Amino acid sequence: MTRDRLAAHRAQRQVQGAGAIEMQSVSQARSSDHPYANGEPNDISTMSGFYAEVTSIQEAISQFNANIATISDLHARSLNALSEQESESNASRLAELTNATRALSNEISRRIKALQTPVSGISRNDAEIRKNRITLVHGKFVEALQRYQTVEQQYRQRYRDRVERQFKIVKPEATPEEVSAVVNDTEGSANGIFLQAISSSNRYGESRQAYREVQERHQDIQRIEHTLAELAQLFNDMATLIEQQQEKVDNIETRAAEVNTDTKRGTEQVGIAVGHARSARRKRWICFWLTVVIILAAVGIGVGVYFSQHPPGSSSSSSSSSTTASPSATTTA
Repeated sequence: MTRDRLAAHRAQRQVQGAGAIEMQSVSQARSSDHPYANGEPNDISTMSGFYAEVTSIQEAISQFNANIATISDLHARSLNALSEQESESNASRLAELTNATRALSNEISRRIKALQTPVSGISRNDAEIRKNRITLVHGKFVEALQRYQTVEQQYRQRYRDRVERQFKIVKPEATPEEVSAVVNDTEGSANGIFLQAISSSNRYGESRQAYREVQERHQDIQRIEHTLAELAQLFNDMATLIEQQQEKVDNIETRAAEVNTDTKRGTEQVGIAVGHARSARRKRWICFWLTVVIILAAVGIGVGVYFSQHPPGSSSSSSSSSTTASPSATTTA
């Protein structure tokens, strides 16, 4: 017990001034009930709104990490509390901050899920940008969850170690089975073992104090177990989320590829149509000039036939013959 008190004094000196930081974290965590600066959610259907939402989520993750650091500090202060009043005060602040952090983590999870809302009419490049940013904030949030999980697991073990030490103060000859029953009991079923040990101990006052601390540590362990269960659910949600995101991105890329293929096919069809139009125009010009040539040839042939049947000067000869014949006819008469 003396060793625990010395450790508590050292811890108390190390955490001086931590109360102000803790209250600031609680205050900031409460402000997460209104995560948007202007009170309105960002329009993630536009790229500017999407960027603003990603930035806001990253700020919320930073606050989540700050809460984790404060929770870790409160766990340490709870383990090293020197009085029942101080222990109750730490437990109250720890419960408040844990609840605020739970709400913040749920809000971050909800907003990351909302980022994956399908948006129509976006380019393949914008779809890739969205995928990368969602992966970024998703990774940062998962890292924060892992950090929180590690903190809770570490202090759960430290609380169990404290329960074991306190029980051995009351009953130094306790068997491993009895120790395990008391340490792992969070439903009060092992109280009989502890109370029996207290009744047979010659240090009643110290034993009663140890019993009260064991009860407090069991409450802390229960709270941690609840938090760890929630974190496990968040991990599952985030794992499912990234799988859904990949599926949606694959669908977007497939649609983009189909659009690209259709565009290429359309371009090819337009090219073929243009080629056909040019060929048709060329053929029309060929037909026109062929027609002109044929007409000119027909005219030439017609003129040639005419002149071949009516050579130049044939009319004058006929006229002269007629004139000469007329006097002769007169003389004969």
